[in-house]
Amino acid sequence: MSIRRLRTFIQVAEQGSFTAAANVTFVTHATVSQQMRHLEEELGVSLFDRSTRVPTLTEVGKRVLQRARDVVERYDAMVPDSLNLEIRGELSFGAVPTSLSGLVPLALKKLQQRHDSLHVRVYPGLSIELISQVERGALDAAIVTKPVRLPHNVQYTSVALESIELIASAEEQLTDPFEIIRHRPFIRFSRRALVGSVIDEWLQKQKIPVSETMELESLDTIATMVSHNLGVSMVPRSCVPTPDVLPLKHFQLENGPIGRDIGLINRRNTSKAPLIDLLSATLMETVGRQD
Repeated sequence: MSIRRLRTFIQVAEQGSFTAAANVTFVTHATVSQQMRHLEEELGVSLFDRSTRVPTLTEVGKRVLQRARDVVERYDAMVPDSLNLEIRGELSFGAVPTSLSGLVPLALKKLQQRHDSLHVRVYPGLSIELISQVERGALDAAIVTKPVRLPHNVQYTSVALESIELIASAEEQLTDPFEIIRHRPFIRFSRRALVGSVIDEWLQKQKIPVSETMELESLDTIATMVSHNLGVSMVPRSCVPTPDVLPLKHFQLENGPIGRDIGLINRRNTSKAPLIDLLSATLMETVGRQD
C-alpha cells in the first residue's frame, strides 16, 4: 500500500474535495481521483460516496481515515535514535495569528537551520478551532492560548506568558491609558479568540465603557488601523522582540488583564512525540526559557 496514496486520502478528507486536495498536494484533480480509485481497489472497499457532486466519505471511509493517519504518523516517526539518524519527516502544526509575526518564524528559522530534512507545514487559526483539529488528528500540534479545559486526549505545554497592553497611534496626546480607552474609538480584539474574551471580561469587570468601532482577528490589521489613528486597542504583547514597523505608542495597564499563557498542544501518545518535543524545545529557546 502506498504511503503517498494514504497522504492524499487524508488531504481529501481534510480539504473537503478532490480539487482542494490537488491544490495542496500540487497534482491534478485527475491524479487525486486516480490515486483514490487505486486505494479503494487495494482495500476492497468504497471510501467515497460519489453520488453527490462533491464525493463524501462513506462510514467505512471515516473509519479508514483514522487508521490512515495512524499509519502515516508511524511511518514519519521511523527515525531510530540508536542509529543517530538526522531528524526528518513532516510536522503539521497550527498557530494563532498573533504568533505568526514573531514567535513562529523565529522558531522555524532555528529548526530549518538545524534540521533541513524536517518539513513543517503551518496553518493559522483561532485557538478553539486549532484545539479541535489537534484532537481529531488533522494537525500534529498547535500554538494556542491556554484554554480553561482541554480534551482528555490532548496535553498542553506552556511556552510563554504575554502581557496585555494598550496601543495607540503616534499622534495620541493623552498619557493616561484608562483615559485613552474611555475617550477614543476602540478597536476590539475578536471575542472569538480566547485572548479577546480575556480582554472583554476585564473591561466589563473594570466597568470601563468603550466606543467600539470595529472587531478584528488579525493583530497586524489591528495595528495598522491604530497606526492610522482610527482607534486604540488592547492586544497581547509579543513574547519575543519584534521590530515596531508601525508608528505606535505602547501603554502598560496597571492592574490590567492577567495576560495570556501561550503554549503548544498535541495529542497524548502520538508517534510524532519526538518531533513535537523538538518543536517545543525550540519555541522555549526562542522566548528565552531554559526549562
